[in-house]
Amino acid sequence: MLSRDLDNYITLQRARGLKFTTQPSLLRSFVAAAAAAGDTHVLAARALDWAVRTTSDAQARNRLAIVRRFAEHLAIADPAHEVPPADALGRWRFERRMPHIYTGDEIAVLMAAARRLGSPSSIRGETLAIVIGLLAATGLRVSEALGLDPGDVTAEGLVIRETKFRKSRLVPLHPSARAALDGYMRRCRLIRGAGDALFLNDHARRPSYVTLYALFLRIGRETGIRGLPGEKGPRLHDLRHTFAVRSLEACGGDRRAISRHMLALATYLGHADPSHTWWYLQATPALMRHIADAGEALMAEGTA
Repeated sequence: MLSRDLDNYITLQRARGLKFTTQPSLLRSFVAAAAAAGDTHVLAARALDWAVRTTSDAQARNRLAIVRRFAEHLAIADPAHEVPPADALGRWRFERRMPHIYTGDEIAVLMAAARRLGSPSSIRGETLAIVIGLLAATGLRVSEALGLDPGDVTAEGLVIRETKFRKSRLVPLHPSARAALDGYMRRCRLIRGAGDALFLNDHARRPSYVTLYALFLRIGRETGIRGLPGEKGPRLHDLRHTFAVRSLEACGGDRRAISRHMLALATYLGHADPSHTWWYLQATPALMRHIADAGEALMAEGTA
C-alpha cells in the first residue's frame, strides 16, 4: 500500500514541474523499511528510527523532512498516517557548506581512479571519469550532465534542455572536452541495448545520481581527497564551484573584464539572476591577489 502511495506521490511531484531526483530513492528506502516491519501507514516512530540511520545529524534531519512531507501529503486523505514532529531531531538550520576548489592535479587523480573501477569491459568507470571531466570543463549541474542525450551534443556545444529554471541554454565546449565526449560516445555505440542516454551504466541505462555519487565517494577515499565515511569532504557539485572560480581567476585584475565575465558566467551556468552566481565564488589566493591589486589601484586613483 505504501509503495503504491509513493509511486503516486512521485508522479504528482514531477507533474508539478519538480525534478524530484534524489527524494524518491530515500523514500523508497523508508517505504522498504516500513514494509519489512509490516506497516501499512506512515508511523512517526518508524520514520524517526529510519531517519537516524545515517552518518550525520544534518542528514538525519534532511531524511526526516523528506518523510514528513510525504506523510503530510498522505494524511490529507487518510489521517491514520502519522506526521513526525518537525523538531524531533532538532531544529533544522541552513548552513552554507564551504565548497572545495579542486586543483587540476586533483581532478586528474580522480579521473584516473575512476577509470580503474570495474573490469576492462565495464563502462561505469569511464562514465564517471568523463562526467568528472565534463563538470570541471563546463560547470554543469550533475543532474544536467546525467540528463544529456547523444543528440544534445552538437557542433555548437551542449544543448541543456529545460533545466532548474525551466529554461534551455547552449553550453560551448572546449575542443579537448569535445574530443573526450566523442571518444566516449564511440565506445557507447558498441554496447548492445544502449538507450537514448549519453552516459551509461553497466546495464546500458542512464546512471542514477545516487549510484554515481557512491562511486565518486569510493574513489575520493581511495585517493585521499576525501576522508573516512561520515566525514565531510569534496563533492561532485564542488566541480561547479571550481569552474566558476577558475574562470573568474582568468580575468586577472581587470575590473571591467570581471563585470562582463560575471554576466556571461551567469548565463553559462544557467542562473536566472547574476546575483546567484556569486554563491559559487570562493576566495582563492589568485582572487585575493586580484582584490588587493584592485584596492591599491583605487587608492592610487584617489591620491592622484
